[in-house]
Amino acid sequence: MNRTALTTALIILGIAAVMAYLTLFTVDQTQQAIVLEFGKPKREIKDPGLHYKVPFIQNVEYFDKRILDIDTASQEVIASDQKRLVVDAFARYRITDPLMFFQSVRDETIANSRIGAILEASLRRVLGSASFQTVVRDKREDLMRTILSQVNQEASGFGVQIVDVRIKRVDLPEANMQAIYRRMQTERQRQAAEFRAEGEGAARRIRATADRQVTVIKADATGESERIRGDGDAQRNRIYAEAYNQDPEFFGFYRSMQAYEKGLQAGDTRLLLTPDSEFFKYFNDASGKTPPPAKAGEHPTSPTGTKPAPEAAMPPPAEPEPRAAASGEPNAPTPPPQ
Repeated sequence: MNRTALTTALIILGIAAVMAYLTLFTVDQTQQAIVLEFGKPKREIKDPGLHYKVPFIQNVEYFDKRILDIDTASQEVIASDQKRLVVDAFARYRITDPLMFFQSVRDETIANSRIGAILEASLRRVLGSASFQTVVRDKREDLMRTILSQVNQEASGFGVQIVDVRIKRVDLPEANMQAIYRRMQTERQRQAAEFRAEGEGAARRIRATADRQVTVIKADATGESERIRGDGDAQRNRIYAEAYNQDPEFFGFYRSMQAYEKGLQAGDTRLLLTPDSEFFKYFNDASGKTPPPAKAGEHPTSPTGTKPAPEAAMPPPAEPEPRAAASGEPNAPTPPPQ
């Protein structure tokens, strides 16, 4: 009897455990559920905890209460200025009405597909009415808010709330990007050529100004040097004149000695001079006085009483060459004939 009662109790406990397993269910805090009876929704459960259902008649569908992501594929959009854009965007949504969500789209896979289509259509509609510069830089945040509002309005019948819509990337197609890069490169090269031309023109102006200043400075320096040289020549002549006036005879003798030294050197040049020439006045007389003129038919005689030698070929007398200015000695003036 006791064994039969124990067996019966065990059977009853087993049946109760199975019935409890089939009747009771738990809803996690990240979930929400709908109880279906023969496929028709009976009640909606949003609070986490332990709940019950009628076994074999009712079943439970679970839905996520957290924020879900929708990542759309990259798509081409033509902006209002006829520029093609490659747009990559995503959206985040939350299931707010599980019953409506179940009745309209049933599960998350279909919901993602439907909401993704709405998001792509809204992207084309909003970005197609904006310019490239507006989409890329100026009003990107405003455009995303507009897209969010449109997608929320169209997806409200799915029992979801669109939390956020973001445009991750907006680029030009590869062919257009290469063309833009080439155009940008050409523009930069043109600007660089303009800058180089302006720099070359400035350099030429500066160089011309410098050359003009050099010419003016050289001309001023040349004029100043000529003036100083003229003053020096005048002072030299004055000094020579003073020296000549102190002893004209010695000065004449000194100049004649210099002329003999320069003019009577060995060479191929020949000249004809008479013995009574002014050039030989110190040869004929040590005092340099000119002898009296000879009578007709007579030859002039030397102070010694001998007849002078006949005219001979002699080297030409030459004035002493002026000394180089670098030696620091000025040229002596030629004394006038006595």
